[in-house]
Order: sequence, then C-alpha cells, then structure tokens
Amino acid sequence: MNPFEMVIGIILIITIGSVLKARYQAQHGILEDEDEDGNRTQRIAHDPEKGQMAREISELKERIHVLERIATDSHGSNDLKRQIEELREK
Repeated sequence: MNPFEMVIGIILIITIGSVLKARYQAQHGILEDEDEDGNRTQRIAHDPEKGQMAREISELKERIHVLERIATDSHGSNDLKRQIEELREK
C-alpha cells in the first residue's frame, strides 16, 4: 500500500464515521452546538421532560410571588386590624 492510498483510506474512514455519527444523532434528536471558542455542546431537540420542568418552575415562581404578596399584605392587614381595635376601645 503506497502513501497515497493510505491517505485516501484515512479520509474515507473519517468521512464514513462522521456520516454515521450524524445519522445516529439525527435519529435520536440530538443537536450539537458550537460556540465561538470551538466548544461543542449536545442537547436533545424536543425533550418533553424539559418542557414539563419549565412549566413546573414557572408555576412555582408564581406561587412564590403570591405567597410574598400575602406575607407583605398580611402585615398591613394585621396593622389595620390593630388600628380598628384601638378605635373600638375609644
């Protein structure tokens, strides 16, 4: 085997490997992103669990907002109740 055939063989092996990798990722919905520094990250295109977790997080944030509002408003209502009782005593 001469050096030219070896180079062609290596290129062919690398190309076939890249095609098989892309095919596998496409079948399983895996996307590969590359940033400016050349770092690659993989993510699943349509992960239903991720959407469900995002909905739960937004619901929990809404609950926390409501609880914070109740906590701050109850302080005002307690103060209001105290003032009403003071007026009743007069």
